[in-house]
Amino acid sequence: MNLTRPEGPDATLTLSRRGLTGALGFAGFAAAIRPVHAAAITTPSDGLISEMITFPSQGFDLPAFVARPQAKGRKPVVIVVSEIFGLHEYIRDVCRRFARLGYVAIAPSFFARAGDPAPLTDFAKIMPIVNSANNAQVMGDITATIAWLDQQKFVKKDAIGITGFCWGGAVVWMASALTPRIKAGVAWYGRLTPRDGSTDQRKWPMEVAGELKSPVLGLYAENDGGIPLASVEAMKAALAKAGNQKSRFIVYPGTQHGFHADYRPQYQETAAKQGWDELLTWFAANGVKP
Repeated sequence: MNLTRPEGPDATLTLSRRGLTGALGFAGFAAAIRPVHAAAITTPSDGLISEMITFPSQGFDLPAFVARPQAKGRKPVVIVVSEIFGLHEYIRDVCRRFARLGYVAIAPSFFARAGDPAPLTDFAKIMPIVNSANNAQVMGDITATIAWLDQQKFVKKDAIGITGFCWGGAVVWMASALTPRIKAGVAWYGRLTPRDGSTDQRKWPMEVAGELKSPVLGLYAENDGGIPLASVEAMKAALAKAGNQKSRFIVYPGTQHGFHADYRPQYQETAAKQGWDELLTWFAANGVKP
């Protein structure tokens, strides 16, 4: 990881001691997924500026990873939202992939207040960290992220998209209902409804189908053990009922949850590449294009 202190005229914030300590913990792949799949992609960082930053969010110095082209000029933005494993190497690599295409990619560490799930192997310890990041906090962090982006001379302020994986996929739907500043969202296999028996009182994407302020593309797996296709069909119906004709779904046959995560055994190269191409087309069609 290229861990640097922001420099130059574009830098408005620097890493605090607390933020730097947290940033140093964001290394490697999620420990809960071992061994790392041989197909794990490593994107080169030459020609890019890759750095950990912090910015204020709800009384907390929120760490985030940013990757962007070195070339001057304002660039469109993609906010990248992690899985339950947090800000680890796969998420940082996704940011670098966007940066190489001409985007500013920023991945906030939404779990940083409670800890870093990436080095943990015990899901009994991971989930309390994840569950601490409730919807109100995460939406506040999204708002703070956009406020930070607005201060940067390298950001095209009217071209902000968001994408996320698993836990982050659900966040994409919620953030797209939060603010019209987000022009397009792409949700990779994000849960749409609560699990059976859940007592969580938060809102879920199904409940905000009529509140979406930007179109969302849902990329889902046919054989997802945690997200039944019935919930996808229910979400389609909710969108239709709300008159939302722009958002849509693609379900990839024969795939499992996590099919884009190249470091995991569920990785499915063909679907992952097709989904990535669909994502880029979706962003471009909705004004988030280099």
